[in-house]
Amino acid sequence: MSETVKAAVIDRLKQIKGPDLEGDIVSLGLVSDVFVSDGRVAFSITVPAERAQELEPLRQAAEKVVKEVEGVENAMVALTAERASGTASKPAASPPPRQARKGPEETATPKPGVPGIKHIIAVASGKGGVGKSTTTANLALAMAANGLKVGVLDADIYGPSVPRLFNVSGRPEPVSGRVLKPLEGYGIKVMSMGFMVEEETPMIWRGPMVISALTQMLREVAWGELDVLVVDMPPGTGDAQLTMAQQVPLAGAVIVSTPQDLALIDARKGLNMFKRVDVPVLGIVENMSFFLCPDCGGRHDIFGHGGARAEADRLDVPFLGEVPLTMKIRETSDAGTPIVVLDPEGEVAGIYKEIAANVISGIENAAASQERAAPKIVFD
Repeated sequence: MSETVKAAVIDRLKQIKGPDLEGDIVSLGLVSDVFVSDGRVAFSITVPAERAQELEPLRQAAEKVVKEVEGVENAMVALTAERASGTASKPAASPPPRQARKGPEETATPKPGVPGIKHIIAVASGKGGVGKSTTTANLALAMAANGLKVGVLDADIYGPSVPRLFNVSGRPEPVSGRVLKPLEGYGIKVMSMGFMVEEETPMIWRGPMVISALTQMLREVAWGELDVLVVDMPPGTGDAQLTMAQQVPLAGAVIVSTPQDLALIDARKGLNMFKRVDVPVLGIVENMSFFLCPDCGGRHDIFGHGGARAEADRLDVPFLGEVPLTMKIRETSDAGTPIVVLDPEGEVAGIYKEIAANVISGIENAAASQERAAPKIVFD
């Protein structure tokens, strides 16, 4: 069925003329591989970087004809603007007289925020398998338990696990135009690519398509009023992570690591990435810090212990807390009832609530530091 829809989509796209009204976007090789899954279609169109804004109607036309294909419920079409190597951006014009100019310190171009969201934080890790998504879910729930309005954006396109963690399934409903209504689990607003495709469907996407999908899930979702949006980042330090860090107004980043040296090496990479793009590092969480035996109650340092705390001290960033490795966390996460929900008064839930409080304190301190460091605006 999906192959039939894909063929029909490509056939319809042949109706769309190229950027200069010569040929069509398919024969010109501008259309990426077309991804089809359960009524959802996604692809990108490559255009010159300097003409991206001008060619937005081309993207809209492609999206329109695809939605007319039988079997297509929704279409996600992105313009991939690739600048040829060696070309330079057009220099900005000089400011007119009496326009505000920068003082001795340079100011970065402000990143556009998301209406209604006060703070956006990223939960990241240098590698997979350290419990980043489980930490994200329990951190968000702990913040909500502390009285905040919270949402979660699952930015881990290739391995979305937030729907399972929050025991949420279904399709986001359109509110108006391209804007979608997020789903909700345990009082948390949730958006994930996992709602768009089946759990077993592999996401074989190029970087530009990933970035477009992340942008849509962030900016074309009716989040409403939120104190914090927690973003579950993909593991590693690739193009998607860097783009999110550069284009999204992140209030800070939380780094998740296990205690052993190999995990900490990768955690350093993630931490340094955020520092290089001027995103405050709110601190490090040591996950799977130690094992609590359910039979004897004894403590065992399976992966070593204290490595993340020592690393935080060495790098002069806050240490947010240590989460034990327990069967209960694993079982509750797999069952879609995170530990903070299932046992809100328990010891482990208390640890997550303390970490959440430390994160909020870090956001406030980072905001205060940025206000103090803001350069003055000089008028001629």
